[in-house]
Amino acid sequence: MSDFVLTPAAQADVSRIIDFLEGDNPGAILKVVDALDEAMQLLAENPMIGHIRRDLAGDDVRFWSVFKYLIVYHPETKPLQVVRVLHGRRDLKALLTE
Repeated sequence: MSDFVLTPAAQADVSRIIDFLEGDNPGAILKVVDALDEAMQLLAENPMIGHIRRDLAGDDVRFWSVFKYLIVYHPETKPLQVVRVLHGRRDLKALLTE
């Protein structure tokens, strides 16, 4: 059992990442998904290690990078709630205020 949960938006984000990699670099799918899973488990065990980005979101979420992706999560929740998993080159502020 994992100590984190993904919101529906985060689940959709991971699905989009997998879909993109299928067309661009199928060999990277397992590497990326495993790294994201390991990072989320690390964050569940150490939720305050992420970064606060007041320019992108309020103090209630933190950010952690994995390759080109940012895991956005609520550090105070049990289990840890992953809000979004976004590519760092996307318009993060717009996506996080949807």
